[in-house]
Amino acid sequence: MESGAIYNDDITVIICAYTHRRWNDLCSSITSVVTQLPPPFEVVVVIDHNDELVDDVEAFVARTAPTVPVRVLRNRGPQGLSGARNTGVAAAGTAVVAFLDDDATADAGWVGRMAAGYTDARVRGVGGYARARWPGGRRPGWFPAEFDWVVGCSYPGQPIVTEAVRNFIGANMSLRRDDITAVGGFHTGLGRVGRIPLGCEETEMCIRIAQQRSGVRMMFDPAMAVAHRVTDDRVTPRYFFRRCYAEGVSKAAVSGLVGAADGLASERTYTAAVLPYGILTRVGGVIGGVSVAGGVAHGARSRMDLATQAATIVAGAVVTVAGYARGRLGGAAVPTRDGSLIPAAEPEPTQRRSGA
Repeated sequence: MESGAIYNDDITVIICAYTHRRWNDLCSSITSVVTQLPPPFEVVVVIDHNDELVDDVEAFVARTAPTVPVRVLRNRGPQGLSGARNTGVAAAGTAVVAFLDDDATADAGWVGRMAAGYTDARVRGVGGYARARWPGGRRPGWFPAEFDWVVGCSYPGQPIVTEAVRNFIGANMSLRRDDITAVGGFHTGLGRVGRIPLGCEETEMCIRIAQQRSGVRMMFDPAMAVAHRVTDDRVTPRYFFRRCYAEGVSKAAVSGLVGAADGLASERTYTAAVLPYGILTRVGGVIGGVSVAGGVAHGARSRMDLATQAATIVAGAVVTVAGYARGRLGGAAVPTRDGSLIPAAEPEPTQRRSGA
């Protein structure tokens, strides 16, 4: 078996940003990467159609003078997260590209854990755990952990040890660059545009890579962790159900692109096992008045919280399924992938560090 080993200087970290509303988060995100030991080869910050933000990030980089090279680029593709990621992939000159959200910070050793995950050539991607950083440091009592994907974070049902998965959470993932370019880049018909909560472009990407190669392994390492900030506007029932509905629509679009068998493989297990277990344990807690087994009811501080979480799980599932049904019945059409989504590459850095 070809080793396919990756070292820290084989990794470019891409951070995409679009707004000054996350300025402090973005600065923290960049800092968390440039202070990694071992460090990545470079950081590429892609700004999505906001020239003022480009200038401010360039000034921040110049002012802080990090030891890791940081390039600030304009999104040269369609507006949105997928277009920005494609711009970053085009600019990267390394074997692996990693993606960190602009409101997430990487834990110490993040790059090292990532590199170590590429054990052989079958491993085409390595992703990790996204830990929610709640407003005020406390999860809302009504918010069930099973739906932490609503705020872009890890949730019960994901592996608790390193193992293969279908796809990663976009806030914390890495892929081999040649695989991304081979499938034409992230699909710009999917993915968040501004504050519109559509997504699943990383799901479609991971599935597409696996469909084009036999024996592909996408490895999830819970120790490769990031802290993902949750803003006040994302802990409201309105956002929760809006995001659930959008996820259903997005899953319908992905299923139309890659087939329902792959597009819903993980969701079937989640719906058939994870959600029923979450409901039953909370109902048991309400009846018995005792702590919930497995610790899945994080944030519940009373029987009322447990009951509300159980009801929210049911309602969230129903709304997500409704979004999926609406997407399938309405076609949930996205533009055909034309293989030219990666813009022409930026000049590569002139000097490369040796592996650590």
